[in-house]
This record gives sequence, C-alpha cells and structure tokens, in this order.
Amino acid sequence: MTDKDRVAKAIQEVIQTMMNRVMDKVLLEDPFVKEKHHALKPLYAALVPDEIFKGSHFERRFVTPFGGVWEKLAKVVAIEAHGECSTAHTITGNIADERLRRIQEILNKLEHNQKGQAKSLPDWQTELAYINTGQGNPIPVTVICDLFIRNTATKQCYAFELKGPLPNSDQTKVSKEKMFKLLAMEPVPVAGAFYALPYNPYGANKQDYQWAFPKRWFDMCADPCVLIGNEFWDFIGGNGTYGNFINEVNQLGKEYRERIYREFLGIEPPTDADNFLLK
Repeated sequence: MTDKDRVAKAIQEVIQTMMNRVMDKVLLEDPFVKEKHHALKPLYAALVPDEIFKGSHFERRFVTPFGGVWEKLAKVVAIEAHGECSTAHTITGNIADERLRRIQEILNKLEHNQKGQAKSLPDWQTELAYINTGQGNPIPVTVICDLFIRNTATKQCYAFELKGPLPNSDQTKVSKEKMFKLLAMEPVPVAGAFYALPYNPYGANKQDYQWAFPKRWFDMCADPCVLIGNEFWDFIGGNGTYGNFINEVNQLGKEYRERIYREFLGIEPPTDADNFLLK
C-alpha cells in the first residue's frame, strides 16, 4: 500500500467511524418518535411539520460526535506521514521576561488604537523578530497546542493552532499568543508554529480568504505562519493530501447522504443530492 493509499484509508476510517456512530444513534438508540414529539410539544406540532423537528433531532446528535473532527482527521494524516502526532499537547519552557512583555505589547497594539497613531497591522515576521531580541530573566511558561507533530525520521517538531474555517477574534488572539510563546522559548521546542484552517470557504487560494475576524491578528493572505486548506493538509501529509482528503470526504458523503434521506428521513434523495461537494 502506498503512502497516499494509507492516508486515504486513515481519513476514511475516521469519518466512517463517526458517521456510523451517528447513524446508530438516530436510527436505533435514539430515533425521532413523532408521537413523543406531539405529546411533549403539541403547539409546535400543530404549527410546524414534523420533518423540521426531525432534522433538528438529527443535527443535535450529529454535532457532538463530530466535535474535534478536524483534529482527529489531521492526527491520522500526520501519523501516516510523520510518525507521531498528538492533540492538546503540552509544551513547557522558559521565556525571558522582556519577551513576554513584548508579546503583550504587540497583542495590545493589534487590539487597541494607540493615542495619535493608527492601529497596528499584523506582520508575523517583524513581530517575531522584535520579540526575540528581548532579554531578561527566564520565566517558566506552559503552552497547550491543538496539534503537535514529531517527525520520527528528522526529529523535527511542529505545533499547530487548528481552527474552523471561520474563527472568531478572541480564539485567534489566544492562538497567536501561544505561537509567539512557543517560538520565544529557549531553547525553541518546535521547528515551526502555525495557525491553520482546514479549508478556505472563499476559494482555492490563500489570497481569496475574506473572513474579517482573524485578519485583526494575522495577515491571513501573506503571513508564512498561516496555513489554509491545501497548504495545511499538504504540509502535514505530503503533496496531494488535500486532494486525497477532498476525494474521500465526497465519496463517503454521497453514501451517507443517500442513507440519511432513505433511512432517516424516509424519502428518496433529490436529483441534485450529489451537487453538495466539498471543494
């Protein structure tokens, strides 16, 4: 089996396991019972078709097992390509107190207008260079990163803050602070720290990304520490991983969408059911 085949199989197994768990839940363990719905919510049942609440019933049981899905998928891909990967990984090291002060200075300038000055714009490389010229007494600091990869062949390690494609401002600020701290430690524990989004809802290229909130903290189109979509997947899994990932999701999606229409909703799939593809 080739590396590409192993990655594809690993992706497939994660998604199938999670989807099978959902299907067992909604079909066997906790199905939608319209008589129970009518008894508990007679007003709702009188005003709104059962099918609407049946969809909500499915959604609630879908969201929980799919929490952390991106981390699960990234982990199996990275293990195949690099050898070791963990989530919610703890890293402890020492950082000079002046570096810690400069980290907060940069974050404050990005968040707040300074008197008589325009708000600072993010520039990862300039900011990091400024932080790392700081000296001072070492302070022990602990950082928990979303994803930690160790390549067993090269011994190099990489840390990732992995967020959904439309992250909010607060979580992005926290991610940037953690990345700064990792790269300000002495010795530096990772070869790179990255802010990663699993796909780009605005287009195929990094330059197409438009969501405003993370742009307050990163230059999403230019900062080298930002990986979006294919850049992220190909980095952790090798060239072609993103295409492999998209292909596996869409193949499985066709199968499960048809099952949900027929087995859960009790209707035939519409003629445009195959038009909803991840790209």
